[in-house]
Amino acid sequence: MQRSVFIILLLALAAVGAAPSSHPATTQSAQAKIAEFQGEYRFLSNFSPAEVVYEGITYPTVEHAYQSAKTLEPNERKRIAALKTPAEAKAEGRKLKLRDDWDAAKFVAMEDCVRYKFTHHDDLREKLLATGDAILEEGNTWNDRIWGISPPGSGQGENRLGQILMKIRGELRDLKQHPPPN
Repeated sequence: MQRSVFIILLLALAAVGAAPSSHPATTQSAQAKIAEFQGEYRFLSNFSPAEVVYEGITYPTVEHAYQSAKTLEPNERKRIAALKTPAEAKAEGRKLKLRDDWDAAKFVAMEDCVRYKFTHHDDLREKLLATGDAILEEGNTWNDRIWGISPPGSGQGENRLGQILMKIRGELRDLKQHPPPN
């Protein structure tokens, strides 16, 4: 009899433990995500105005500098640097004969240009750091799945630009926390 009561008591306790609680469980909140570089996060875009010096030439945006990196011809690079808008630079970059090593060089060129932008403009550096630990995704509707995610929020794409931005943000944070000795 005692054994039966004990088993019933154990079953009752198990049922109470398995019953849903009226209090929500405490869980880790999902990591914040910036899914597009628009509005207050437009500064993350390569089209956002920020002077960049790349291999000795000054460009009005990262997009200008990146597009010019597709060629090793100095006059073509200067021509792209002089274009009025990043959209014009992108259009002209698509017409260039790509340098032989472009498939490998494009990732280094992008990182160099983005790093320059955020290490030479104090306001942009602080804005990037202010994104905290948010996942940065270059969500786009033009089907760029190498540099971004398309469509935005779909998870479809390599998001190389977002990865570069997060890498640089981490480097900047480390430098701020552990400045080099004077």
